Parts: sequence; C-alpha cells; structure tokens
Amino acid sequence: MSANTDRYENAVARYFEAWNAGEPEALAKAVAAAWSVEGTYTDPLATVSGHPEIAGLIAGAHERFPGFVFRPLGAVDGHHDTARFAWELVSVADGAAPVAGFDVITLDADGRIRSVLGFLDRVPAGV
Repeated sequence: MSANTDRYENAVARYFEAWNAGEPEALAKAVAAAWSVEGTYTDPLATVSGHPEIAGLIAGAHERFPGFVFRPLGAVDGHHDTARFAWELVSVADGAAPVAGFDVITLDADGRIRSVLGFLDRVPAGV
C-alpha cells in the first residue's frame, strides 16, 4: 500500500469518525481533525461550510436517525488530492441501512478535507 493510498484511507477514516461522533465536544474535535478550517460539505439536501456548520449538519443526521452509524462500503479510491468512497447509514439495532451514498472528497496539503461532494443513492421516503 502506498503512502498516497494511506493518505486517502486516513482522511476517510477521520471522516467516518466525525460522522459517528455522538457528543458535541467529541463531534467538534472530530470535525476539526477531518476538515480544514474552510472545509465544505455539499449533497442534494445540504450545503454547509466551516466546522460549526459541518458539525451542525452531522448532529442533525444523528437527531433524524438515532441509533444509526455511518460505515464505509468497499474500498477508498484516490488520486491527485481527490478520493471517492461509498457508505451506508446502518441501524445498530437491526442492521437496516435505509440511506446509502457515494462521496468525493478533496484534501489539502495536510490531508484534511477541503470539500465533500455527496451523492445519495438510497434515501427513505420523506427525506
């Protein structure tokens, strides 16, 4: 495994740590570790920038889907400061995964996320 591959996998691991952080303080720390200060997140349902807005978006997902965790699907693929990966939102209780998607991230020189472009492949009705 090359150092570049490690760079992308490490960035994605920090991304999932942020999305799975529960407590506000842990969430704030995880977002700061994963995203650059000016980092952004955009998907069909949201466009946010900066650590507070990203943390707020993640907290909102936890409120809407209590007892769920985000987990990667398959491998991380990356090149030229850009990586892509699939994910799903899974119920801890029964393993149901009502939401799944695909994200493309760009990294800064320190390996933190500058931007996320998210695509939703599976979404429950009413979302």
